Amino acid sequence: MPGPNTAFEAPADPPLRKISLPAGRKGEPLLKADQIQGNVSPGFNKDHQTLLFLKIDDAPSFATWLREFVPRVATMQDVAAFNRLFKSLRRKQHGETAAVQSAWANIAFSFAGLEKLGTPSMKLREFRDRAFTAGMLQRSLDGELGDPVGSETTGDPVNWLIGGPEREADVVLIFAADERSTLNNVVAATVRTLMPSIDAKGATSLSGTTILFRQDGDTLPPPLQGHEHFGFKDGVSQPGMRGGLPDGTLLTPSQNPLDPDQGKPGQDLLWPGEFVFGYRGQDPDQEVSKPGKDPLDTKQRKAPRKFAANGSFLVFRRLRQDVGAFHEFLGRLAARFHVASDLVGARMVGRWPSGAPVVISPESDDADLAADDCRNNNFEFGAEEEDAKSSRLAELPGEVCENVAPPARDPDGLKLPFVGHIRKTYPRDDQSVSIPQLNENSTQTHRLLRRGIPFGPPSGSTFGMPVNDQVDRGLLFLAYQVSIVDQFEFVTKNWANNPNFKDGGTGFDPIIGQNADLSRLRKFSLGLPGETSPIETDKDWVIPTGGGYFFAPSIDSICQLAGLAPPKKAQTRSSRAGKKKKPR
Repeated sequence: MPGPNTAFEAPADPPLRKISLPAGRKGEPLLKADQIQGNVSPGFNKDHQTLLFLKIDDAPSFATWLREFVPRVATMQDVAAFNRLFKSLRRKQHGETAAVQSAWANIAFSFAGLEKLGTPSMKLREFRDRAFTAGMLQRSLDGELGDPVGSETTGDPVNWLIGGPEREADVVLIFAADERSTLNNVVAATVRTLMPSIDAKGATSLSGTTILFRQDGDTLPPPLQGHEHFGFKDGVSQPGMRGGLPDGTLLTPSQNPLDPDQGKPGQDLLWPGEFVFGYRGQDPDQEVSKPGKDPLDTKQRKAPRKFAANGSFLVFRRLRQDVGAFHEFLGRLAARFHVASDLVGARMVGRWPSGAPVVISPESDDADLAADDCRNNNFEFGAEEEDAKSSRLAELPGEVCENVAPPARDPDGLKLPFVGHIRKTYPRDDQSVSIPQLNENSTQTHRLLRRGIPFGPPSGSTFGMPVNDQVDRGLLFLAYQVSIVDQFEFVTKNWANNPNFKDGGTGFDPIIGQNADLSRLRKFSLGLPGETSPIETDKDWVIPTGGGYFFAPSIDSICQLAGLAPPKKAQTRSSRAGKKKKPR
């Protein structure tokens, strides 16, 4: 399940130390870190977030407001530098530290919002992603997402709290901070600038916007910190992004001594063009380590070359979680098959509540395994290949994982059934009889950078004692990519909601899968003892109650939208040193 990843960070590089790229990574690009928004990468990873959704009523007035907001937009460079300092202090103090804190802000626009602010020179019509140009509401109504269209329920897009008819946002502002009080003050100060005001001369100033919706998100308090509302550890598995920052540090360090093409063991390193425009992405026809094409350089260019460079598509889904109903279902299956409720949940999710993967620990939860981020993601699904990389010992700079074993495997689905959530949404190196093109190389072209966070109060419901309190709680799903059609929608439609993936009769993803039929009937097999026929349910545990498709532009492109000249680039120390003084 998507969510924050604060418990599974890579170790800090010493501040300001320039490192050399290890063998096999020297061809990776240096990203324009002062242009890419910071929640794209490395991600805000704060305990508290607030999203403000806006409608643009008057484009010139909003452009004026945007000029003042641009300097507040946090970049990859800002967030990475802060994270490096924070991790360094935490390492010195042997634990969490409050010595440094920060509050971040980012911004993204729907296609309709871009059109209100855009100029012909931006060539916005070159956005080729039909999901982005149509918007999430239309894609949902068209049946692309499996939502309960026409059901008149809370999940019906006509009833969405944000993103439904007459409630589609042009802009989303994303705020994040370490403390809720700090964040509330930051958001309140921004809201004041969006409200009509009168200056010293008595003139009225307007931002040209209407605030449609405010959504707060917060990590759950202990003992559920880092978990989602169903009770499972979240955000354990994230793709690693290749590339480096201007100071030479890697975005994702190589830490698996058995495989230099991974960050942590099990974390494949992907080319940045999968998530950010203007860089080479993955090639589905080559091994994962080989780069493909830049989505801006192909003949079928996916977006306007100049405007989209260093930007990324953002998918937002407000997903309500029916915790009590989910726990009741686990209890019924546990009683029916004479097993523990957490085992049923683990086979549905693919991980135990602690986050330990069932592929490595199939019989019981293992808190020590879950806490070890050199082990908790070190598995594959397919059969071991003859030329497995585990036979090659790599010498890597910096801190690496020790005593790494070859990845655990489960080609027959005996530990984690093919229908398990983490297998459905990321099949790793699984292959298929009915889908010949399914393999690890093609799978990596459908990955997402997930930046989600829970919303709503913790539930009193547990596996052993379900509670149906009807409280509005769930997950704010946010994910970045360069193609909504080929990444978010592909995973949703072709994998999670497809009962014939990975092979005929596999069933729906039991956690997020949706059957677009109004019966909502879903079938799946969990391989529980005595299970002789597929399990059935017509209940959705995860219900969409809002959403939208957005684009997070580069800093220069935001300046364009605001009618500003791009900010002047600061001269680096190395560039100054390279200039020769004129002789006197």
